[in-house]
Amino acid sequence: MKKIYILVLSGLFSVKAASQPQLSDSLQSSRELKFKYQALIIPSVLIGYGVVGLESNTLKNINTDTKTEINEHIDKKISIDDFSQYSTFLSVYALNAAGVKGRNNFKDRTVILASAYLIMGTAVNVIKKTGSEMRPDGTSNNSFPSGHTATAFMGAEFLYQEYKDVSVWYGITGYLVASGTGFFRMYNDRHWFSDVAAGAGIGILSTKIAYWIHPLIQNRMFKKKEKLNGVIVPVYNGREYGLAMAVSF
Repeated sequence: MKKIYILVLSGLFSVKAASQPQLSDSLQSSRELKFKYQALIIPSVLIGYGVVGLESNTLKNINTDTKTEINEHIDKKISIDDFSQYSTFLSVYALNAAGVKGRNNFKDRTVILASAYLIMGTAVNVIKKTGSEMRPDGTSNNSFPSGHTATAFMGAEFLYQEYKDVSVWYGITGYLVASGTGFFRMYNDRHWFSDVAAGAGIGILSTKIAYWIHPLIQNRMFKKKEKLNGVIVPVYNGREYGLAMAVSF
């Protein structure tokens, strides 16, 4: 199953490639996170792979071969990906609740997460609605890109940025979970490998952009708001699982 391992390796590579020395002060503001062009390399490659995969016969063959190889080992479908996609960013709040302080306080990390989710969700939904890639199981033509994978990798990068100064293993664990989410999207016959690659790139890039633009949002919208309260709750509409966030400030 060598082809399947590419997804996990790409997640680990993203963590290592983005590693940069930072101050370990848990109260350090995200305003100190400078824009670096090198940070665009990994997500751009992943997104580019997915886009090229829409037309390239070679990459389409890789999609088909990966699907065939996975199907040979399927016993029954597992819906863990419906939940694991959220676990990466929820773990940031769980760690803080357990007393393990990250880079930002509740207000700043929540604003960053909301920004990343908005960027990621908008990008994924616009592309899905304007595209016509059929899912592997033939149920719909909005396969590209993988929204579950984008959410998981958005959260993995969020976890990495918040806790890389505490321990890089938090980020590595987050990327492993995100890679697992992408694998199960293919295992459950919901996405092609190229869908998963593009979703991973969009998720990572969305979080990076959220950190880069946070100083602007902080100064324009929350400059005088010292406290921010909110709650994240699971929702289910009869077909899909999700999360709802309510914030007061």
